[in-house]
Amino acid sequence: MNRQTAKRLDEFFCAVANTPKALLLDYDGTMAGFRVDRFKARPWAGVRELLTAIQRQGRTRIAIVTGRPAADVPPMLGLDPSPEVWGLHGAERLYPNGRRALERHAPEVRRVLEDLRRRLHRDALGGLFEDKPNAVVIHWRGHAPHVAKQIERRTRELFEPLAKLEGLRLLKFESGLELRAGRDKGGAVREILRESSDGVAVTYVGDDLTDEAAFAVVNEAKGPHLSVLMRRKKRKTAADVWLKPPEDLRMFLRKWLEAGS
Repeated sequence: MNRQTAKRLDEFFCAVANTPKALLLDYDGTMAGFRVDRFKARPWAGVRELLTAIQRQGRTRIAIVTGRPAADVPPMLGLDPSPEVWGLHGAERLYPNGRRALERHAPEVRRVLEDLRRRLHRDALGGLFEDKPNAVVIHWRGHAPHVAKQIERRTRELFEPLAKLEGLRLLKFESGLELRAGRDKGGAVREILRESSDGVAVTYVGDDLTDEAAFAVVNEAKGPHLSVLMRRKKRKTAADVWLKPPEDLRMFLRKWLEAGS
């Protein structure tokens, strides 16, 4: 961690000590390492324990904002009680009490996605097809680079014309493409802030290109705020600081815990 990053963290945690806060985190790549079998992605050592301690302080609203279906996260994260989860990049909300809310979409959007699902069930273009309530996804993680490029090319040829239809858009993420409808991660953060008290301190921690929309919303928050790019390799980002998991993630959560004591 460089001196400028350390200074920015110190300033933020000094400003938010003993105040109500919102801690918003992506899951894959941020709290857990990527796995080809995505159901084996568990939080890095120590992360669950630190989040549990933060929960027990009672000063922080914790929310997970993920591209996964929301129900995937609680069994892997293992927090008790489970925090709220915004799944499908924000289009779905799973409340701590188990209630689920999913955005509805226009009939034409639903028809296009259903036609595409049927096609990709027959031929996944060489990649891994993931079927979501509001989207169709092709992954190429784990493939050799030249194979991954072929899968991406074929996927773009299929998805890009459809992304021009009203209500649909193309979402690029780490090793995959998603044709989707509905709220993005920035929209989820905006809704969380709308529900929160004025001036609440908010942080978003994420690693992927899909997290940039969330960073942008956090950066415009009226209260104390911090956007954190959490990934092994730095890239161009709107985030305030760049940290490397898992060591810096544990450090960050310890500082959060100390600021609430």
